[in-house]
Amino acid sequence: MQTLIRYLSYPLIAGGSAVLLIVLASQGVPYWPLFPLIVAAGVGCVALLERIAPFERSWNSDRGGDTAVDAAHFLVSYLLIQTAVASAFGLRALLPETWRLWPDDASMWLQVLLAGAIVDLGLYTMHRASHSHGFLWRLHAIHHSPERLYWLNGGRRHPLSALVLAGPGLTVLMVLGATPIALGAWLSVMSVHLAFQHANLDYRLGPFRYLFAVSEMHRWHHKREFEDAQVNYGEVWLVWDHLFGSFRDAPRSPGAGEVGLQGESMPEQYLTQLRWPFLR
Repeated sequence: MQTLIRYLSYPLIAGGSAVLLIVLASQGVPYWPLFPLIVAAGVGCVALLERIAPFERSWNSDRGGDTAVDAAHFLVSYLLIQTAVASAFGLRALLPETWRLWPDDASMWLQVLLAGAIVDLGLYTMHRASHSHGFLWRLHAIHHSPERLYWLNGGRRHPLSALVLAGPGLTVLMVLGATPIALGAWLSVMSVHLAFQHANLDYRLGPFRYLFAVSEMHRWHHKREFEDAQVNYGEVWLVWDHLFGSFRDAPRSPGAGEVGLQGESMPEQYLTQLRWPFLR
């Protein structure tokens, strides 16, 4: 069982949900409610598997009520994703067809991958900027504050940080007149991937870890020492890290006692965390 989970969980759950989402988009299936339900099923599988095959058993335990706080962050972040999808549908209807530069006639597979490439490059760019500029870092530091990594951490973001990270890529897609269902499918694929990216799950991706930003690579980005965490910024793909010199691989991922913020104390309550960047 452990071996099956280790090598098949990501391909079957993340890969399977991605294929299903794109096939449904290709067939013109409405985004709501099926796409969010598929995301919920995929994320739920990750949460369950963490209990069966954890990377660090101690990371499955609540610390000072952080599970409830992370759940609040997750819900707000997912609502922002749904808002982005709704905005895409609304703005697309307002944009004259003669202004649209998006390849509507291309296959849905190509449209989803193109949308993903634009969103992912925007996320990489703004993610790296968030590690370089004071106020952006204070907003983003909330995401780096947990001292354990598990499925809910993917949504632990200040709402303003989420807008900073995703804003440029989404704006480009809106201006191009991207097919809303293609964007919705990609954001759904990304949502399942983010649960895996931060999962406390002992899984491996073999040589594909050089392409996808899975947890064994992404844990380096959450290293406690700030200077060691300036690597592996990619949200879904690591191709940008390879291109721009921020990729890192090593035989062993950071574990218990090696992630979090060095020299910082993050409030435990959700609303206090939202105020924290403005109080420093």
